[in-house]
Amino acid sequence: MAAFQGKKRESWGEYLLNLPSLFVRSIFRHNYPNNDVDRSEIVFKNFFLHFHPVKCHKHSLDPFYTLGLGAITTSLFLLLTITGVILMFFYIPTEDRAYDIMKDWQTTTPFAMMYRNMHRWSAHLMVLFVFLHMSRVFYTGSYKNTRRFNWVIGCTLMVLTLLLSFTGYLLPWDQLAFWAITVGSNIAGYAPNLPGFEYNVNRVMLLASTNVGQDALIRFYVLHVAFLPLLAGILIGVHFWRIRKDGGLSRPPDKLRPDPLRVIQRSDTKESFAPGVKRTYGLMELVRGTCPTVDKGPYNFVFTWPHLLRAEMICFLLTTALILGLSFIDAPLEEPANPTKPPNPSKAPWYFLGLQEMVAYNAFWGGVGIPGLMVLGLMAIPYLDRNPKGEGVWFHRSRYLAIFLYTLFMISQALLIIIGTYFRGANWGWIWPWTENFARH
Repeated sequence: MAAFQGKKRESWGEYLLNLPSLFVRSIFRHNYPNNDVDRSEIVFKNFFLHFHPVKCHKHSLDPFYTLGLGAITTSLFLLLTITGVILMFFYIPTEDRAYDIMKDWQTTTPFAMMYRNMHRWSAHLMVLFVFLHMSRVFYTGSYKNTRRFNWVIGCTLMVLTLLLSFTGYLLPWDQLAFWAITVGSNIAGYAPNLPGFEYNVNRVMLLASTNVGQDALIRFYVLHVAFLPLLAGILIGVHFWRIRKDGGLSRPPDKLRPDPLRVIQRSDTKESFAPGVKRTYGLMELVRGTCPTVDKGPYNFVFTWPHLLRAEMICFLLTTALILGLSFIDAPLEEPANPTKPPNPSKAPWYFLGLQEMVAYNAFWGGVGIPGLMVLGLMAIPYLDRNPKGEGVWFHRSRYLAIFLYTLFMISQALLIIIGTYFRGANWGWIWPWTENFARH
């Protein structure tokens, strides 16, 4: 009986013939996903898809449950990153160049104005969709049980989104940007100062100076293009990772829980199951809670590839199409920044106008105290809500009081923004928008 001598060494001709497939295999460790095993591997071994589980529940694919708000928000963050990197090739953060570069983009640099418009409208929409996504999570009770801390991470991402938009506001260096940041940094200055310092430390730390100038422009630029995006990107990764480890998106308990099944046939299009054995093992990728039965087919679960990834790709393409459509609307660019010519009224960006309205009544409580308590209160919701019902259900009837209070809070913030935008004129006095011009933000 001949002993096995190992695989025969291939000739140089055979090696060169196989070189293209060897190169592809050095990049992709799986075959094209036309069967269940490769569909699993493409998610499990791919760096960009590893945040997904191999399988997801059908409930997660229901567009009327998620409304695609999380996917749209993530798509906007990706578009902001792409357009922001492109703009960095043109932009110079200096007082004497920043505005002229913005002006030149409109006539001399191909597509630069389009990228700037896409970047601006993506930023505004991201602020809006972050709050819509948070509201969806609240109304469906998706912060309960194991998802408590992921809600806290989401609140932190909300604050980072506001800071990213705020720091980017100064970069055009026009009148609108300069005085909006001046108002915003003044609000930060209402926080209590440390003893022994002549100037408010909070405002100086934000601006790197006592006034909005070259130092502030560099500080905001670094925060906007490096520190805050890096921090937000890390937390978004942790946010996705927690969703996976918490069993996927929230959902109500399955009404039908069949007896344990085992897989009896796999094909390219479907799996077939039959009554299975009782022995279990821990495959936490598929089922949250108790261990599933050996070879059991998890009911109502489908492969992430292609079902979930297809839905995410559709959201990304629709979001990109929307932003491309908005790119035909030019982002505003007023006169160059002039520290000696303040407009009246000077208004903060629209997402901070609620704060500015409250500051008009009390500087500390409107600018620092109440906003700080609101953020802490939002983070504390999962730990104060002891109602175990309503997880994964829109407007569950056992949560009517909580839903009413949250809706009242969101409507009050929206009303403050509307008042600050349309009903405040010179010296922050009351105006009717159809009788006087109001500042555009």
